[in-house]
Amino acid sequence: MADADNSNEQQNIDGTTPANEAGIEELRLEDASTEIDLEALDAEVETQSPDAEKSLEDGLDDFPDDISAEDAFAAEAGARSVLQQQVDSLKAQLEDRTGQFARLTADFDNFRKRTATERENLEVQVKCNTITNLLEVVDNFERARSHIKPQNDGEMAIHKSYQGVYKQLVEALKKLGVSPMRCEGQEFDPNLHEAVMREPTNQYPEGTVIDELVRGYVLGERVLRHAMVKVATPLDASTENGESSSES
Repeated sequence: MADADNSNEQQNIDGTTPANEAGIEELRLEDASTEIDLEALDAEVETQSPDAEKSLEDGLDDFPDDISAEDAFAAEAGARSVLQQQVDSLKAQLEDRTGQFARLTADFDNFRKRTATERENLEVQVKCNTITNLLEVVDNFERARSHIKPQNDGEMAIHKSYQGVYKQLVEALKKLGVSPMRCEGQEFDPNLHEAVMREPTNQYPEGTVIDELVRGYVLGERVLRHAMVKVATPLDASTENGESSSES
């Protein structure tokens, strides 16, 4: 009996009983299921705590040679827990920096689009203002063409000369996308026309543009200048009766 007890005590001391073997195996399986990003761990050790690995090794070297297997595994598990906490902290920092980078990228993209839109609008506005000032020159050329009647060859040569300049100016405006409105016979549109005169008549439907006093121009879909027009209105009954009696 004494020999059997001594044998059991010797087995317990050596830690070679089936129960101890089962416990060691369970610890190993649990450790094997732990997921550790070794690259992130190496980066953390090299960049933020270069002495962490050395401290860990020194700490393990301080354990006596006759430490039990349970204590060794407990120490290793504690070290792994500390390292896992460091890895989790680095992951959280990485996610935070990634979110900040995404927000900055979105803000910069919005700023770039807004700046491009504002620049395009400014260019169009400057272009429209310049062309609008040139339209007055076009008007003067058209008035001169309608009022001046050359009487001899010299006057005709001068007339053709400035008309050539007028045509050159009109062609330049066409290349920029400027086109004149054609209003006569069209229905009055307040977005395009400005009614400066109204004429009662039964020859045109009500609201029809019967005369264009000042020509309007558009640049693409943008109105450069509204056309000044005369609009038809219906005749009054008294006016119609007066006209009928005068005719009879």
